[in-house]
Amino acid sequence: MPVVHKTAVSQRATPDARPTLQIENLTYSYPDGFQALRGVSLQIDAGEKVALVGPNGAGKSTLILHLNGIFTGEGRVEVAGLPVIKPNLPQVRAKVGLVFQNPDDQLFSPTVFEDVAFGPLHMGLPEIEVHERVTQALTQVGMSEFSQRMPYHLSMGQKKRVAIATVLAMEPDILVLDEPSAGLDPRARRSLINLLRDLPLTMLVSTHDLRMVQELFPRMVIMDEGEIVADGETAVLLRDELLLAKHGLERP
Repeated sequence: MPVVHKTAVSQRATPDARPTLQIENLTYSYPDGFQALRGVSLQIDAGEKVALVGPNGAGKSTLILHLNGIFTGEGRVEVAGLPVIKPNLPQVRAKVGLVFQNPDDQLFSPTVFEDVAFGPLHMGLPEIEVHERVTQALTQVGMSEFSQRMPYHLSMGQKKRVAIATVLAMEPDILVLDEPSAGLDPRARRSLINLLRDLPLTMLVSTHDLRMVQELFPRMVIMDEGEIVADGETAVLLRDELLLAKHGLERP
């Protein structure tokens, strides 16, 4: 069984390179005392596409919600060199493109265009730049022709694309998605996979879809009981049936 040390990934960066995401010894407990994260350390370099996998309750969503300051634990979290602390949250949230599992949590405006424009407008950007960003983001996700549609009239797959566009319009340093393929039919799932493959962004994607992980993500991080238990090449880790079984996963 391969042994992958949690800190080993930090050695990949060159001395002058600044990682897109740096987490060091992050610990978090919920108000009821449940410890959801136990000394998590993780580094993701620019351009990497990383899958975050593990059983329900492993701490994946809790970890993700620390990246833009929704949760605040003990330890250090930096995005593009910017500490995730209260005074920096407006800048951090522009750098972290967080897409929730349910797109209805992000889509609330009368039209698709207005939803995608919401973030850039609140950044105080000029109207012409907002329009350019919205147009580009909708083009990237293949939803340009839907700009004047009402979001609640869209299919689940279309909603997920628009939700991704809402964060692309912010021009983030890292795209973070929580269970992006959940609830999609096979055609919409394939369309989403093709979209994520083509986006030239650093990514961290939490998912149970190991077939998608196998196809899209060269690196896989396994979490269980609030800890990172393995971090390495996806192809290597997916061959380790004992490791997968121990942490509630099955080979695709």
